[in-house]
Amino acid sequence: MNLFSKLFRRNTKTQVGNVEDFVSLTRVYFQSVLAVSLGITNINFIPDVANFKRLFKVATQAGKLGLAEKSRSRKMLMQDYRLSEDFFKEIDTSIKKNCKTQNDIRSYLFMYQGFSTDLMMLMGNLMQWKFRIPSIFKKTLRGLTEKTIHDIMTKSNWKADDVRKTVINVRQYKERLGFSEQWITEYVHNIVLLAKKEPKKKKD
Repeated sequence: MNLFSKLFRRNTKTQVGNVEDFVSLTRVYFQSVLAVSLGITNINFIPDVANFKRLFKVATQAGKLGLAEKSRSRKMLMQDYRLSEDFFKEIDTSIKKNCKTQNDIRSYLFMYQGFSTDLMMLMGNLMQWKFRIPSIFKKTLRGLTEKTIHDIMTKSNWKADDVRKTVINVRQYKERLGFSEQWITEYVHNIVLLAKKEPKKKKD
C-alpha cells in the first residue's frame, strides 16, 4: 500500500488515512522540522519529505527545504486528525534539544523509532481487550489510553520481565526525547482509532 494512500480523496467529504498514513505524515513533520532547523539541502536525508513533496506537489518555499512541507503537513495533521498546537510544539522542542548538527539526525530518528515501536508493543500488551471497545466510545478509549500511558510512566511493580524491561526502555526514550504524557496519549490514541477502522485481514 502506498504512503498517504487515503489522504485527501476528493470524492468523499471526510476521508482520513490509515495508520500508515498517519505515522508517515507525522514523520514528514519531524523531518521537515529537522530540515528547517539544521539547514538540510540534500533531500535524500529526509525521504518521507521527498515522497510528500512529490505526491502533493509541494513547492520549496523561499529556497529553504522543509519550510513549506512543515506548514502543509502540520495543517493536514490538525485538520484530519485534530492534533493540538502543543503536539507540534513538543516535537519542535524535542528536536531543538537533541539535534544540534546534521550528525545528530540519524541517532535522533533511530531513538524516536525505538520509542514508538516499544511504546506500541507495550500498549498492545497492556490494553488487550480494551482495544475491542467500539470506536464510537472515543472518550472511553482515550481515558483508558491515558491511564495506561500514565501507568507505564509511573508504575513500579510489573510482573512480567519483558514488560518491565520495555517499560524501562520507554521511560528512558521519553526522558531523552522530552515528550509529555499528554503528547504520547494524543499520538497513541490516534493510532488506536485508525487501527480499529482498518478492515481485518481474512484468514485463509
